[in-house]
Amino acid sequence: MDKDTTIFGIHSIIEAIKSDKTIDKVFIQKGLRGELFHELEKLLRAKGINSSYVPVEKLNRLSKGGNHQGAAAQISPIEFHNIDDLVMASLESDRMPLFLLLDQISDVRNFGAIVRTAECTGVSGIIIQKKGGAPINGDTIKTSAGAIFKIPICKVDHIKDAVFHMQSSGIKVIAATEKADDYLYDLSFKEPCAIIMGSEGKGINPSVLKVVDEKAKLPILGDIASLNVSVACGAFLYEVMRQRL
Repeated sequence: MDKDTTIFGIHSIIEAIKSDKTIDKVFIQKGLRGELFHELEKLLRAKGINSSYVPVEKLNRLSKGGNHQGAAAQISPIEFHNIDDLVMASLESDRMPLFLLLDQISDVRNFGAIVRTAECTGVSGIIIQKKGGAPINGDTIKTSAGAIFKIPICKVDHIKDAVFHMQSSGIKVIAATEKADDYLYDLSFKEPCAIIMGSEGKGINPSVLKVVDEKAKLPILGDIASLNVSVACGAFLYEVMRQRL
């Protein structure tokens, strides 16, 4: 955790939440009790903020000797966009809409690399879930080469919410998955579209796969069955760019 994106102490975290700071995740010491702790728990549930209970040793490491008082929180260094406004602005712009939906990408370096490629390929915006994904921290910023500050990012309760939003706005939703029959190169990306990339371990949630418009896979000739998600994402985005140029 980075000092400029981290706060410690239950009081400080409660005040940050009440001040509408964008909190990525809260770490709470296992076994913590007390009135303030219960107030924090209530706020986290009400705001849908990602949290986890950890041993005190982890908080000691995260705080690097600071007085954490049993809790630490990671504040997002960026402001998140509203998905309604972003989709509307994209549809009204001169550029063909292209969105990226990330279904719980958990590694910050993968996330940062995807953001960097997305910015280079003209992606209109990136949609992530409020819970389960990689936090936006110093490693994300570094791996993205600063692209995290240049591309709009939205948070939704569930990726399916974003899928339905895209579809109702006339945007085709394509899942990048090895469970597809079609190769990436068989599809047309010359209309407004959104590409879903799944998590490193589980891929795209089966419930999400059921509601997409199309599925596509990359050809694999080697013995290893899949590519790193950021590499696969780059292949998809550059095929979109190739078709649209």
